[in-house]
Amino acid sequence: MKETRSITGLKALDFQKLVDEKQTDLFILTNKNGLEMTVCNYGAKIVSLSVPDKNGKLVDVVTGHNNIEEYLNSEEPYFGAVCGRTGNRIAKGKFTLNGKEYTLAINNGPNNLHGGLKGFNAVVWNARQIDVQTLELTYFAKDGEEGFPGNLTTVVTYKLTDDNAVQIDYWATTDQATVINLTNHSYFNLSGAGDPYVGDHLLQINADTYLPTDETAIPYGKPEPVEGTPMDFRQPTEVGLRINDNFQQLIFGKGYDHTYVLNKKGNELSFCAKVESPKTGIIMDVYTTEPGVQLYTSNWTTGNFIAKNGQRYPERCALCLETQHFPDSINKPEYPSVVLRRGEVFESRTVFKFSK
Repeated sequence: MKETRSITGLKALDFQKLVDEKQTDLFILTNKNGLEMTVCNYGAKIVSLSVPDKNGKLVDVVTGHNNIEEYLNSEEPYFGAVCGRTGNRIAKGKFTLNGKEYTLAINNGPNNLHGGLKGFNAVVWNARQIDVQTLELTYFAKDGEEGFPGNLTTVVTYKLTDDNAVQIDYWATTDQATVINLTNHSYFNLSGAGDPYVGDHLLQINADTYLPTDETAIPYGKPEPVEGTPMDFRQPTEVGLRINDNFQQLIFGKGYDHTYVLNKKGNELSFCAKVESPKTGIIMDVYTTEPGVQLYTSNWTTGNFIAKNGQRYPERCALCLETQHFPDSINKPEYPSVVLRRGEVFESRTVFKFSK
């Protein structure tokens, strides 16, 4: 039997293991133009994403690992993952819902981050490859898992479309009131994963305001204008141009790690951001139904380990555009609600579209 492997050299066999008594595997999606995306059902992680550069050469633009063992032991557990049941932070790991206080794990300074000690990034999802372009992943989170209320059924669908986009659809239901804030945490470098610095990329974000935070990355509350600050990406600007400015918000996060309030009304699918690499000419346009996007410039990657194809990922080697609701929304009633109640359906879509 011919061994299944991706164009980047990843081997499906290297991703096959029983984890928590469930089988992990590597799934390969392709479109009619030859683009390829690989996904592991451990954490619903996008492992590789190969798109054409200005010369037509395929370039893998996301960070990741070579095999399931590296993912299980990674110092960067969110590479390419779906984060949940609540992506981003909940202050002090506490919230009150329907008059009851819930206490969560503290796993990021004094706060709860990305669902806790074993969030959706660290569980095995049930996978069903619908066709060569589409993968459906399902996870059932039990009531009380990681401290959250409600039995929650979540379905994430990855589709590699023929207009060279990665379309991510999220769907969830619960049997009692809970909180939900799902996002994908892919680390992008459009010069190619393993390129050491994302600071030369041009970035545009469709947001007039952002959420300033305290030193633990919890927003104060009210959005503030980006105008006149290093947070302003309303026009295409080099990511690294102002990243070392003497600006308190950048000092807190060692770079960008902030939620931008997107210019939109309602939850329509609308333009969120654009990124371009000057080296490859690859352009990524991001669209989302979500109200915000977290810009994170991989401020804490160390380069200590060897990942795909012998690559290392030093500080600021990539950027994340995590489309989502706002951090700590459950404790800030003025923010868009992250409460999902029985009988309601959570639906969200984000699209990463590539061109050159």
